Amino acid sequence: MKTAIFPGTFNPFTVGHADIVERALTIFDKVVIGVGYNPEKGDSNIYPRVAHIKEVYEDNPNVVVEAYTDLTVDLARRHDATAIVKGVRSVKDYEYEREQAEFNRMLGDGIETVLIFSRPEYTSLTSSIVRTLQHFGKDVSEYLP
Repeated sequence: MKTAIFPGTFNPFTVGHADIVERALTIFDKVVIGVGYNPEKGDSNIYPRVAHIKEVYEDNPNVVVEAYTDLTVDLARRHDATAIVKGVRSVKDYEYEREQAEFNRMLGDGIETVLIFSRPEYTSLTSSIVRTLQHFGKDVSEYLP
């Protein structure tokens, strides 16, 4: 069974993220969505996000959702994953993910990163924008699974 890790803070988990998961499932037998704590973003309460994403995939046994606070490569080792999946919306994302992929390969005993390019309709969709819209009381239901 080929397992991939899809890591992120997912604050919130958007339809763009869900699209990456669905497309990753055409390549891998199992996708572990790793909801990570990022001290740079200051979002320490990740457990409501984990619960929400679990609800989204409650009927899909090929998707596992888990919180983690260590390195992504450590999460990958725990699940015997063969790859890390990342979504890419832009050149800026690509450059960041390329650098992360190099470090993950070195730290993770050769684990590869698979980049899945965002569909055009999701290239401008970010969790930050959704959070801002939520803050101002706007309906964001079309951006959330």
